Amino acid sequence: MNPELSIIVPCYNEAEGLEKAITRVHCLCRELGLAHEIIIVDDGSTDLSWAIICKIGERIAEVKGLRFSRNFGHEAASSAGMRKSLGEQVLILDADLQDPPELLPALRAKMAEGYDVVYGVRRSRAGESWLKLISAKLFYRVFNILTDNPIPEDTGDFRLMTRRVVDAFLALPESGRFFRGMISWIGFPQTGLLYDRQPRKTGQTNYNFQKLVKLSVDAIAGFSVRPLRIAFWTSFIFFFSALALLLYILIARLGQPAGSDNSGLIIVILVTGGVQTLLIGIIGEYLGRLFLESKGRPLYIIRDEIKQAGAPSPNRNA
Repeated sequence: MNPELSIIVPCYNEAEGLEKAITRVHCLCRELGLAHEIIIVDDGSTDLSWAIICKIGERIAEVKGLRFSRNFGHEAASSAGMRKSLGEQVLILDADLQDPPELLPALRAKMAEGYDVVYGVRRSRAGESWLKLISAKLFYRVFNILTDNPIPEDTGDFRLMTRRVVDAFLALPESGRFFRGMISWIGFPQTGLLYDRQPRKTGQTNYNFQKLVKLSVDAIAGFSVRPLRIAFWTSFIFFFSALALLLYILIARLGQPAGSDNSGLIIVILVTGGVQTLLIGIIGEYLGRLFLESKGRPLYIIRDEIKQAGAPSPNRNA
């Protein structure tokens, strides 16, 4: 018999607080009387995370574990856990528990009102830097301006989903994944639940500025062609602006002696060249995504798997 609830816990180098986190989640589900499974996905950790997952699996029968052959990223880890899940409801929960699992009853109560997705909306984000807060707000606003399928602002991957949403998500073929955008694109009734995000108590965040920029670019390129349209119209405007300015410079130089100041012409060339380089970069980003998708490589490769009682079993199928 399938469990009522599957809890997907992606983790990367979370050895310090992982056992305590999983115990907290498991005890909560038992208090609520929920038949559940907890699927921990080790995204190629370099610390003792996998050993701890095996240890937890020996103690808690509801725990399953997946270990990637290398670090494939949070989006791949979430997808792998969802593919292994059996529950009628699926919860995505980060291992640091900044998103409190104690919100589960409230999420399920909202879902009982007829929603297929209940996502957490961050009312506050304790312990996060001003740079991350500003960049997050900027990302959501830019993304929603550029796409036809906006995502709710101030949300993360923390959400409860029905089985039909999970099945629809798993049917999507692309390898360049942006979880929040894909769930929003799928549709079905969705709503949010306000909460206060807790500060991280153990370890360090694995999202640096470079990873956040990459996620932002992947998200926008994966869900909108408006940057290409902007590139076209920008090229159109700059071409005629540069042509007009060039004509102006030529007319202004009529009657002037040879060797006069060429600074205006140099400015036109530099500005036009810079814009062209930028636009080529935008087009290159889309071409690069097409190239990567055309390879048809798996989203992840599983190195090891524990199904019950902490017994590892090699599995190389993605």
